[in-house]
Amino acid sequence: MSLTHLTLTNFKNYQTLDADFSPRINCITGDNGEGKTNILDAIYYMSFCKSFFTGTDSLNIRHGEQFFIVQGTYDFGDHTDEIYCGFEPGKRKRFKRNKKEYDRFADHIGLIPLVMVSPYDINLIIGGSEERRKFIDGIISQFDKEYLLQYQRYVKILAQRNHLLKETPQTWQIDDQMLQIYDDQLAESGQFIYQKRKEFVTGIAPIFQKYFEAVSQGKEQVSLSYTTTLDEKPLAEQLQENRAIDMATRYTNFGVHKDDLELGMSGQPIKRLGSQGQQKTYLVAMKLAQFDYINNLCGQKPILLLDDIFDKLDQSRVEQIVNLVAQNNFGQIFITDTSTTRIGEILKKVQGDNLHYNLRNNTLTRM
Repeated sequence: MSLTHLTLTNFKNYQTLDADFSPRINCITGDNGEGKTNILDAIYYMSFCKSFFTGTDSLNIRHGEQFFIVQGTYDFGDHTDEIYCGFEPGKRKRFKRNKKEYDRFADHIGLIPLVMVSPYDINLIIGGSEERRKFIDGIISQFDKEYLLQYQRYVKILAQRNHLLKETPQTWQIDDQMLQIYDDQLAESGQFIYQKRKEFVTGIAPIFQKYFEAVSQGKEQVSLSYTTTLDEKPLAEQLQENRAIDMATRYTNFGVHKDDLELGMSGQPIKRLGSQGQQKTYLVAMKLAQFDYINNLCGQKPILLLDDIFDKLDQSRVEQIVNLVAQNNFGQIFITDTSTTRIGEILKKVQGDNLHYNLRNNTLTRM
């Protein structure tokens, strides 16, 4: 599966853009601010019905315009699909496959698997645990509809339970019967989420180790593990035993909403110990492991977007990454970089079909 043609109208900085792509490696070079990342975001949009960077669709409209359109042609080998997305403020966003409009965007998610690696991913390392839970939940729910339903149920029940705890004055007796109902429901969904997350991290950790070792050439020892209190005892027991604490703090203190993904290097958190280059290597390895996980799950190679990932990496790590993704187990790849020379030198060493565009003044020029 590959994107063969992209058309943009009033999307971000582009009034119009038409581009053809290679089914293997596509490089886009240009100065900062030219709009390289915006092209990748448009590709991301067609997979997930939203931007990678913002949840507000109106921010993707070119300044001074009233709408945007993103269109792509995809080759699936045995058939071709036309994907269309149009947005105008005040109206429903329209998403179509072969001119047939989706009733629910969720019906489109998973059709075009995609993995994006961006400088913004650094929040996975330096940000709070919520960022890392989002990473796990986003991957699993993309292809496991039951997980998505249980996750949405958990979030809803958690909000209701917290509302009951917060809104009941401490001088009043809380409604134990209602609290127990919430506890039972929360425990049921929470245990399901816990089990799925644990299976995911257990499965992806050795793949991550493999990629990190390949990129770093074995220079550092890293680890990836799932931390949760549900390893100690079931959530139902924790909620019951800690009810007094929850009533005092007026908040649910135990559950899968407190879990984390522990990112380690040499026995310490990488956000404390790792250099910028080591942290970026860690992120790239995580995303390449995500690629393998999705590929094994759905039997289709995701599109891989590598947005400005070479900054802060030494030349040997850059070459290792490119050599890895140029192998046949990867599919279509898009790479952006500010250095035309660096990309040109790398592509000389890579066999197979590739395209190199330079972007200037909203125009792509073949190199």
